[in-house]
Amino acid sequence: MRFAVDRLDHLVITCRDVETSAGWYQRVLGMEREEFGEQRRTALRFGGQKLNLRPKEATQQAWFSSVVAEPGTQDICFIVTVDADDIVSHLRGCGVQVELGPVPKQGALGPMTSVYCRDPDGNLIEIATYGDRFPE
Repeated sequence: MRFAVDRLDHLVITCRDVETSAGWYQRVLGMEREEFGEQRRTALRFGGQKLNLRPKEATQQAWFSSVVAEPGTQDICFIVTVDADDIVSHLRGCGVQVELGPVPKQGALGPMTSVYCRDPDGNLIEIATYGDRFPE
C-alpha cells in the first residue's frame, strides 16, 4: 500500500532552557503554551501544529528522539498573514535581531517573502508571508 504525507503535525526542538524558549515562542511568535503527558512536557501550539520543547539534558530513554539532538540545530519556517515590514517591525519591537530580510524565497506554495531571526538557542527561524510576494 502506498501513501503520501498530508501535513506536518509537530516538531521537537531541543532547548538549553525550556522556560526561556517557551517564553520566546509565546512572546515573539504568539504561540499558545500547553503541558502534556505524565512528565508534564512543554509544547507550543500554532494553527494545527505544535512544537514540543525537549530539554537538552533529557535522556534517550526519557525522550525517544534523534541520535544527535542539540540546541541550535533546527532551521524552521513559519508562515504568517502579515506583510514583511510588519514582521520586521514586530521582531524589532520584541528586541529580536533580524538576521536577513525581507528577501524573496520559494515556499511550498510558491514565491514568498521571508525574514530570518534566531531563537534563544540559535535555531534559524524563518518567518514568511505569501501576502507580499516579490515580483518574479
